[in-house]
Amino acid sequence: MDETDVIVIGGGTGGYSTALRAAALGLEVVLAERDLIGGTCLHRGCIPSKAMLHAAELVDGIAEARERWGVKASLDAVDWSALTATRDDIVTRNHRGVEGTLAHAGVRVVRGSAALTGPRTVRVTPVTATGPDGTPGTGDGQGVSEWTARRGIVVATGSRPRTLPGPAPDGRRVVTSDDALFAPGLPASVLVLGGGAIGVEYASLHRSMGAQVTLVEAADRLLPLEDADVSRHLTRGLKRRGIEVLTGARLEEAEPYDDGVRATVRTARGEVRTLEVERLLVAVGRAPVTDGLELAAAGLATDERGFLAPADWSRLETAVPGIHVVGDLLPPPSLGLAHASFAEGLVVAETLAGGTPRPVDYDAVPRVTYSSPQTASVGLSEAAARARAGDDAVVVNTMPLTAIAKGMVHGQGGIVKVVAERAAGSGSAVSAGSAPVQASEPASAPAGRILGVHLVGPHVSEMIAESQLIVGWDAEPADVAQHIHPHPTLSEAVGETYLTLAGRGLHQH
Repeated sequence: MDETDVIVIGGGTGGYSTALRAAALGLEVVLAERDLIGGTCLHRGCIPSKAMLHAAELVDGIAEARERWGVKASLDAVDWSALTATRDDIVTRNHRGVEGTLAHAGVRVVRGSAALTGPRTVRVTPVTATGPDGTPGTGDGQGVSEWTARRGIVVATGSRPRTLPGPAPDGRRVVTSDDALFAPGLPASVLVLGGGAIGVEYASLHRSMGAQVTLVEAADRLLPLEDADVSRHLTRGLKRRGIEVLTGARLEEAEPYDDGVRATVRTARGEVRTLEVERLLVAVGRAPVTDGLELAAAGLATDERGFLAPADWSRLETAVPGIHVVGDLLPPPSLGLAHASFAEGLVVAETLAGGTPRPVDYDAVPRVTYSSPQTASVGLSEAAARARAGDDAVVVNTMPLTAIAKGMVHGQGGIVKVVAERAAGSGSAVSAGSAPVQASEPASAPAGRILGVHLVGPHVSEMIAESQLIVGWDAEPADVAQHIHPHPTLSEAVGETYLTLAGRGLHQH
């Protein structure tokens, strides 16, 4: 049995970030991966989907140029093979880059399926793995190996798409978020089941590419975990683009046939509709992957939802000392987001190296949906803030992007919404309308600590980092208002929102 300091099971974002940081801190690291280094995010999720959404944005730009700006442009066709070749090249280059970084850091990658055999021991059985780009990951090519971890074991085996009773995904007519990008060709019509971030992104992508799209969500609004105003403005933007949005609706039956899928949907009003579409895309969330891990051998068990919960959230350490968990295996408040798993990997690696890192602040992790329009949020929604602090302790300011010049240029609508603590002596919540903006009940004193920021509109994914710092550092509007936002930009609306909350409003009063 070979020995090493740290064994990481799973080479996705959480696993490889843990391995890289641990190696940088001088620990000897073995990383076991049964598929491709980079995991779902790199090969089937974040990176290929955002590449496709960028292509979709270019397609939308042609339509906007023609219809809004008088540029006599037209779209001849989408060359699907060329589009996917560019996407796959981006994935492949990222894949090789991550593997090269691991090799340079001295991390030993063992290709195989790992199982726990005790609280500090792991068995790795070789497997053959290829991914959507057709490139196998690198490994040491050895047979079954047994390992002992001197410092600890990190479990980072990720998640897979959840499915529903009914027809099994076949990669063509019925697809999941893992295989939707790799299904043959572009469908003329698609039913997207699930109005979370993944479902909304795929609905947006297919609409941009010319498909007729119906988006079905069982909850009473899209992005049900986000602020209600975010859901409202997003839904408005999607409907404006011609996407049919059915909330409070359920898929009752789906039957594949030669040319597509016949689906029965019950709407919120109880009406039963039959839809015939070329493709049914199931995006109802993701489930943690623990098959083959043999957790019981180390004295571990998942909770009733399948998550591997830590006993110590500050160290992300399980009930078995020395076994830590990162990424999609963690239950809420972890968010199942790649950038959160990077942060979790850093915490675990530094803990294993003997440090005392600051725990992940999940309230300060930004959340982004890369649809058109985009959404981006960090911190508490208005409802969550009022539930936590009480109605009288919260002040809210909302500003439409159409109230500023750059928002008018983009012409896509959207909002900036800031949720803050009410400072002593302040008035009621500020509510902004269209420019010039009149707050219905202006604050008589500057607001206090900022609890949440919520954005909807073009390119807001690139604007949320500032708000992450603001929320994470417990800033107040007066702290932000003293800094100048450039004019004319979309970020100017963020600055205006804080000026108003600080009692210094210009265009909003």
